[in-house]
Amino acid sequence: MDVLLQQLLNGLILGSLYAMVALGYTMVYGILELINFAHGEIVMLGAMVAVSLLTLLVGAGVPVPLALFLALGAAVAVCMLTGILVERVAYRPLRNAPRLAPLITAIGVSIVLQNLAMIFWGRQYLSFPPVQEVQVYDWMGATVTNVQLIIVGVAALTMGGLLLLVNRTRLGRAMRATAQNREVAGLMGVDVNRVIAVTFAVGSALAAVAGLLIAAYYGIAHYNMGFTLGLKAFSAAVLGGIGNIPGALLGGLLLGVIESLGAGYIGDLTGGFLGSHYQDIFAFFVLILVLVFRPSGLLGERVGERA
Repeated sequence: MDVLLQQLLNGLILGSLYAMVALGYTMVYGILELINFAHGEIVMLGAMVAVSLLTLLVGAGVPVPLALFLALGAAVAVCMLTGILVERVAYRPLRNAPRLAPLITAIGVSIVLQNLAMIFWGRQYLSFPPVQEVQVYDWMGATVTNVQLIIVGVAALTMGGLLLLVNRTRLGRAMRATAQNREVAGLMGVDVNRVIAVTFAVGSALAAVAGLLIAAYYGIAHYNMGFTLGLKAFSAAVLGGIGNIPGALLGGLLLGVIESLGAGYIGDLTGGFLGSHYQDIFAFFVLILVLVFRPSGLLGERVGERA
């Protein structure tokens, strides 16, 4: 029971990170029906900017809370600017093109961002600076650290804020109207181009926060970290129902728990052959099963009704 509880806690923590990234996929798909495969690289960019600036500020003697605030603010600004630029330059001209064209463009943008990060930061790993002493808490035989609790808390607040934005604000109504029918929304006075640009900006801001949390969770940031992370978050979005915000949250949490339980229990049953080093297998196995048996996802519905 202790092992089960520990694996569930690990899965919920990991799943909250997947859910943060999956929200970026599901927001863009809900409005444009576009799978933005460059979103993982936006997360990577946020992590690299935040870790670099945080290391510089902490080394200069800036108080840790202020350093975290400035590093996160810079990461959010850079990611939002990048997201808006990518939408304007790469996606908007192809908005009415066949679906294959923007999909290939998204993959190309991902490769470009990854190589630009490699040129700027190099191939080395960036270590997350020790900004807070790690404290371990025991709960019913399982352990959790204060850093993990902070990560889950920040992720929950961020995702809750997004739900309020989409469901309780004028901008959120414009997003939902654009998602249902862009042409009719435009006729009703909604600035569709502005709404789409803001959607990319909001998704990129979430990616920046997720990048900082992921770097804090693993203790490192790397120019190649966004590729596998993006695929897993996409799997989480598909699992919950891509284009559906509550579905992205559910899919991320479920995927994290499945990975954790799979790496823990199935790894033991196979003598470690399918242990933590092969935990990616479980994420993509789930993706295959969902696409075969329920392509719309657990909470999936008709695209026009998605939030």
